Amino acid sequence: MIVIIGNGVSGITAARYIRKQSDEPITIISEESTYFFSRTALMYVYMGHMKFEHTQPYEPHFWERNNIDLLHTRVVSVDTKQKSLKLENQEEFKYSKLILATGSKPNKFGWKGENAKRVSGLYSKQDLESIEMYSNGLKTAAVVGGGLIGVELAEMFLSRNIHVHFIVRETFFWNSVLPEEDAQFVMNHLSKHHGLTMHYDEEIEEILTNSENEAIGIQTKNGDRIDCQFVGLTTGVTPNIDFLKSSNIETNRGILINRKFETSITDVYAIGDCAEFSNPIEGRKSIEQTWYTGKIMGEIVAKNIVGKSETYQPGVWFNSAKFFDLEYQTYGSVSNQLSDEHDEFIYTNTKENILLHFVFEKETKLFIGVNNFGMRLRHQVFNEWLLTNSTIHHVLTNLKSANFDPEFYSKYENDIIDQFNTIFGTSIIAEKAKWWQKLISN
Repeated sequence: MIVIIGNGVSGITAARYIRKQSDEPITIISEESTYFFSRTALMYVYMGHMKFEHTQPYEPHFWERNNIDLLHTRVVSVDTKQKSLKLENQEEFKYSKLILATGSKPNKFGWKGENAKRVSGLYSKQDLESIEMYSNGLKTAAVVGGGLIGVELAEMFLSRNIHVHFIVRETFFWNSVLPEEDAQFVMNHLSKHHGLTMHYDEEIEEILTNSENEAIGIQTKNGDRIDCQFVGLTTGVTPNIDFLKSSNIETNRGILINRKFETSITDVYAIGDCAEFSNPIEGRKSIEQTWYTGKIMGEIVAKNIVGKSETYQPGVWFNSAKFFDLEYQTYGSVSNQLSDEHDEFIYTNTKENILLHFVFEKETKLFIGVNNFGMRLRHQVFNEWLLTNSTIHHVLTNLKSANFDPEFYSKYENDIIDQFNTIFGTSIIAEKAKWWQKLISN
């Protein structure tokens, strides 16, 4: 019996790929919900664009047809010596191989009032239900934490004409990830949204409550009081591994794994947000919490489970998100701090709300990565350029081939090249591209 704890994208992908290659019984255990759903779609359920059942990619009969059992309960502890799990009803459940795909849980920092009523994150189905329950008659909400989940929650409230106070600890929005220029660009975009009040360089001291233990506001460390009827905590997530404390599975911040997703215990694997590489790939984080890496992990652990040995090689880093109606993509490496060996070219078109931030090596002009706001760029093309050591000149000369905007959208490639030529003193960029490409290949 192969048991998978967690029915997010990592766990479900693992189950599907194991079933394609093996007839061994599979059981998926989840405390959150019986059926797998798209977590990123929760905001659209709240905003009325879809119903919750529309977030489920597979019909209920899919699981029975593929001989995958679903168990809606909580795992309390794991006994790796006996190869058994203890469930919340004290039943024991045996496994032959175990995949831990338990995801993340929202961070809490011990603030007074953080467990009060009308306080919630935006991670689980239960969070969505809590936010919905308290939204009736809600006039003002506070969102704490300057990340992507915070943006989603703010957009949700604004869609119902609920005023939002957005509390960001940093001076610049998401500056742990974005360079200052990019962060400023996002901040300018956020400032245009009616009903949204941004508070930068601010932290909460406590969540204020009434006699019914309901949130009625927040007190900041600067001594300010912000009245509201709901507090959204979106201050990041940590691996959901508390139930493993009594086990002998090695953990740090997450469950420690090698690049085959094997833990310290034979026949126990970990994937997705809860997993931490003991020896991470150079230039990448030890915990990778994105949808696409979780899917890749599920595919690879399935191969290892059925005896087809494979290591984790996810390729070029990429990610995408939205800041309200501003689309964001990143390919390769664009650090929030430019290194001495790198140079950068930032193209801006404030009228059309577009910014592209290119990073490349000073000496070789080797293209390192790009942050893109306001355009749509083809992942396959940028992936190829990064894998083949293309130069910045080659990338800009051929940028039209990477433009994924619809046919009748305005094009900006010529303007981008003109700005680059003006800044760097070049004139015929195509000739430069050929010269540098030849230099690198030799």
